Amino acid sequence: MNIFVAKLNYDTQSDDLRDVFEEFGEVDSAKVIMDQFSGRSRGFGFVEMPDDEAASNAIDQLNDSELDGRTIVVKKAEPRNNRGGGGGRRNSSYDNRY
Repeated sequence: MNIFVAKLNYDTQSDDLRDVFEEFGEVDSAKVIMDQFSGRSRGFGFVEMPDDEAASNAIDQLNDSELDGRTIVVKKAEPRNNRGGGGGRRNSSYDNRY
């Protein structure tokens, strides 16, 4: 299961995230998302756990818990194409009104 973790402390690293989730079971990957321009954390990340039961237990236990001084949000990650929101690009050509 792919897990979304938000409201991370900007100092939290991918290894820190892995360590916390490994208390609940095997972790395939743990990654804090970094800003490509500044190199700083964007304050969220993803954890992939192969056992859905262990992942669900981790979500239940870690959501609204404290990590590195911040109360984090932990939930099942939604597929990119199902997140909703506009997201589409606007046509940059001339508007028909003019």
